[in-house]
Amino acid sequence: MPREQIKRALHTPGVKRFRIRMLSPRLWLRGIVFWGGSICVGATAVLFAIGAEKGNHYLHLMLKASPYLPLLIAPLGLGAVAWITNRYFVGSQGSGIPQTIAALDSEQARDRVLSLRIAFGKILLTLAGLTCGASIGREGPTVQVGAAIMHSLGRLVQFSRLQTERGLILAGGAAGIAAAFNTPLAGIVFAVEEMSRSFEHRTSGTILTGVVLAGVTSMAILGNYPYFGYTSAALPLDQAWIAVLLCGGAGGLLGGLFARLLIAMSRGLPGRAGVLARARPVAFAAACGFLLALIGLVSDSTTYGTGYAEARSLLEGTQQLPAEYGILKFLATLVSYASGIPGGIFAPSLAVGAGFGLNLSQIMPYAPAGAVVLLAMVGYFAGVVQAPITAFVIVIEMTDNHNMVLPLMATALIASAVSRLICPRPLYRALAEHFLSADRTVKQPAP
Repeated sequence: MPREQIKRALHTPGVKRFRIRMLSPRLWLRGIVFWGGSICVGATAVLFAIGAEKGNHYLHLMLKASPYLPLLIAPLGLGAVAWITNRYFVGSQGSGIPQTIAALDSEQARDRVLSLRIAFGKILLTLAGLTCGASIGREGPTVQVGAAIMHSLGRLVQFSRLQTERGLILAGGAAGIAAAFNTPLAGIVFAVEEMSRSFEHRTSGTILTGVVLAGVTSMAILGNYPYFGYTSAALPLDQAWIAVLLCGGAGGLLGGLFARLLIAMSRGLPGRAGVLARARPVAFAAACGFLLALIGLVSDSTTYGTGYAEARSLLEGTQQLPAEYGILKFLATLVSYASGIPGGIFAPSLAVGAGFGLNLSQIMPYAPAGAVVLLAMVGYFAGVVQAPITAFVIVIEMTDNHNMVLPLMATALIASAVSRLICPRPLYRALAEHFLSADRTVKQPAP
C-alpha cells in the first residue's frame, strides 16, 4: 500500500478514535480495575467455597458426636446470626440475588446492599448458618458478593452509570455464579435471563470478560471439575417423553409452590408466627433453628446444609436416603428462609429436586434412576426460578452430561410453564420488587 494511502487510513475518524482510546491512561486504568475485580470475584468465590466445605465438615463432626446436638446448636446459632445480621449487616438477609436485581433499579438500594461491608457480612453469616445446620447455599450470596466487589471498584474509578448498572453489577453477579458452580456458560445465561431479563450489546462484552476471568481464577485454584461429578445417565427416546412430562409437570408444580410460599413469607407470616417474627426476630430465628433440628432428626441428619452430598449420591446411586428426603429438604429450606438469615436457595433447590426425583424413579422402574433424578433436578429448579435456559445449562455444566440435552431442555420449559400457573411472578423479580417497596416505606418520613 502506498505511503499516502497508509497516512489517509491512519487519519480516518474510526482509526483516530481507536488510537485515542488505546493511548488513554484513564481507559487503561478502568480496564485494569475491571480485570482485577473479576479475578478478585473468582478468588473470593473460591474462598467462600472452601469455607463452606469447612463449615460442612464441622457440622458433620457435631452430628457424629451426637445427632441431638443440633437441638441446642441450631437455635443458638441461628439466633446469633439473626442478631448480628439485624444489628450490623442489614441488607445481607436471604439469597442476595433479589438485592442485586434491586440494585440495578435503585441507586439508594445499590449503595446500601452492594458495599464491601455487606459482602463481608454475607460471607461470614452464610458460613455460620451452614455450620449450624441451616438448609442454605452459598451460590446466591456469591452473586451479591461479586456484584458488591465490582460495584465498589467501579465507584473507585468513577465508571459511568451505564457501565456500573449493566456492566459491573451484571458482570460481578455472573462471575459469582460462574466461579461458585464452576459453570462459566451458566453464569452468562443467568445474568441475561434472570438478573437483567434482557441483553444489551453494550454490556455483553463486559459480562463475558468478567465471567472468563473469574472462571479462570476459580479453575486455576480448584481445577476444572464438574460440581456434581461426572454422570453418564441417559434415557432411550421411546421412554424419555414419559419422564420429561412427569418430571417437568411435577417439578413445575412443586417449584412454583415453593416460590409462591417464599414470596408470601417475604411479605410477612400470618398469625402469631408473623407477630413474633416482626417483634422478636432473634427469638423467631432461634425457633426456626429448633424446628430445623427436629426436621433433621426425622430425616436421619440428611437435611442439614446445602444438600450437595445428598444430591450427588442420588445421581450416582451411592447412598440410601429416606423416601421422604425431598419433602423434608423442602420444609427445611422454607424454614431456613423464614428465619431471615443470609443464605441462598440454589443448591438446596437442586437437592430438593433430586429428592423428588428419587420418588419419581420408583414409579418409573423402566427408566435409569440417575436420569430421572437429573430431570427432576432441572424440573424443580426451573419451577422455582422460572429461568428454563439457566436451569438446563447449569445442570448440564455441573454434571458434564451431554447425553440428555434435549430431555433436559424440554423438562425445563415444561416446568417453567407449569410454575407460572402457580406463581405468575418470577421469584427473584418478585422478591426484588418487595425489597424496593419495603425500602421506600422505611425511608418515608413520618406524617
